[in-house]
Amino acid sequence: MKSLKGVVSKIRVLKMSKTPLVRFSLDGVNCLIAAHSLNFLADVDEGMQIVVAGEFNDWKQFVVKKYTVIGKTKIMIEFENINIR
Repeated sequence: MKSLKGVVSKIRVLKMSKTPLVRFSLDGVNCLIAAHSLNFLADVDEGMQIVVAGEFNDWKQFVVKKYTVIGKTKIMIEFENINIR
């Protein structure tokens, strides 16, 4: 299993289903995530720094099996903003 670290951009939902297929870029590398994709959408926003683990497929897309947000997740930031008001 390989790992990549970088800044997230271009988050798009490609297929809506029980486990949505999400595409995003990580410092220019095209990435796909299906496993834990709903958690990914709740945790990660464009501009956040993350570390991902997975493998490249035949089309040179990085298929993510695990991810970790460096710093606070999107849901943590939103929760903090609610408590301030």
